[in-house]
Amino acid sequence: MSMTLQAAGTAMDDPALAGLDHLQLGHLRHIQNLARRLPNDWSLMQGRSTGQDDFGSLRFQLAYMAYALALTHRHRLPAAPGVFKPAFARLVEKILLPEVWLYWRDVSRGGAVFNAHLVDRLHEEWDPVVRHNIMYSAYVQSMALMFNVLFDDDRFAAPGALTFRHWSFFWGGPEKTFAYDQNSLNEHIYWQMVESGHLGVACEPNCIFQICNQPAILGFRLHDILSGGTRAAEVVRGYEAAWAEFGRVGANGHYHIMLTEEPREIRPNLGKAIWVDAWTGTLMNMWNRDFVRAHYPRQLEDLVIRKADGTVTIEPPERPLVMGQTVVSDDCDFGWIAAWASEMGDEETLDGLLRHADRHMSPSWAAGGLYYPRNDTAHDGFGNRTMMEPHTGNVLLGYARLNVADGLWGLYNRPWDRNHFAEPAVTEVADDVDITRAFFDVPRQLLVVDMQRRTDVGGTGRLRIARVLGHAWQMTIDGHQVASGRSDGTWSSSGPLPVTADGADLVLTCPGPSLHTLRIQLGAPQ
Repeated sequence: MSMTLQAAGTAMDDPALAGLDHLQLGHLRHIQNLARRLPNDWSLMQGRSTGQDDFGSLRFQLAYMAYALALTHRHRLPAAPGVFKPAFARLVEKILLPEVWLYWRDVSRGGAVFNAHLVDRLHEEWDPVVRHNIMYSAYVQSMALMFNVLFDDDRFAAPGALTFRHWSFFWGGPEKTFAYDQNSLNEHIYWQMVESGHLGVACEPNCIFQICNQPAILGFRLHDILSGGTRAAEVVRGYEAAWAEFGRVGANGHYHIMLTEEPREIRPNLGKAIWVDAWTGTLMNMWNRDFVRAHYPRQLEDLVIRKADGTVTIEPPERPLVMGQTVVSDDCDFGWIAAWASEMGDEETLDGLLRHADRHMSPSWAAGGLYYPRNDTAHDGFGNRTMMEPHTGNVLLGYARLNVADGLWGLYNRPWDRNHFAEPAVTEVADDVDITRAFFDVPRQLLVVDMQRRTDVGGTGRLRIARVLGHAWQMTIDGHQVASGRSDGTWSSSGPLPVTADGADLVLTCPGPSLHTLRIQLGAPQ
């Protein structure tokens, strides 16, 4: 089959001009809803397995919710940090909760088929990032640094800002406290990478997965953006050289699953497990785009089923028995295929997958948010795939809808420069206001915001717009001027919509429930 893949456009491309449609807005609301839940309320997020052991675990849901927010802000609503920043900060706070990382106390001791021979050298480890466990540490690292890069807020650089704590009245002894920050954690992971010979940091002891080291590489790049360093390039060079001995792709054209350290052997993806290719390809595209795109068409066609009605689905291979046991886990194959297609710009495949999900996987709305509820049944009576894991239904399908072609590649290779943070932007948004478009047109010096007051939730309707005062400016809503100002800081409100100043910011209330377009022109119209 021939396929056309889109690549990244210019910095001011169509996604920002078009904004969000109804379904994309629904996914964004659902992520915000989950982020607002009280600590340790994991409603709708529990998967089939126990102990946070599989690919649908809380750490992955939290991390890819944050990544989805980042991609949507970077590519679709670049002038609305206020939509994303509060939810993003809450996700970082949640990933630090013991419920997310306490699995490591047990997993660190080994005893699985791939490290049972090393148990005499392993021990119980409470610190979840001090050794191995890149499947958690890299997400804390990259999320904290991503927050700094996107919102120009270095709160997680403060000493101890990323502290892991656990204490129970009933067991475990004194409080366990492990203090890090975004810089010390980045440094720690970097030296783990160096000590591995740049092959990568292990997840479970003895297991270096290709996929799990990609978020760490993203973290190094984000740190470089902030510091002016070049560690990401250094790590990538070392990584490529180290893996050249083994190859990243097997004889069957699919990404290797992992490398075991003792013995040093590749575990190829002989069974063509879908998550291996899809997850790895999604993230590796950010720094190795040509390689990923060269292998994508063949890999994809081995993994998907294209129906005559245009829908696309999958049929994952049977899981082998392990130690005589059937493994029950959430692989999230359908979600990762969708995320991969979105990053590749493969609109035909992505549209087919989403049409299948909308037809057979029970799309649901709750508190204004769109998600696909958990379903453990593999197929319906007509043979249509219906299985839905929380990570796929809460996060990955929304991630895929919100992403753009080369979305992660753009985040990695085309960061905003310092001028972005001097431009007018919506920096605070009440819970009862939807922002569906927000961009600043630099050549025209024009801020454009589409906003709508929600009727299903309460709130103040308030918006805060920063970095306007100090310029000559005019504000219109739906074409009617409501306020204007001079470069000396004096200004006046001239319409029925009250506009006030709070320090250096403008504050206004979104009008009634219909969609409204706000424009702020700096200087003379261009």
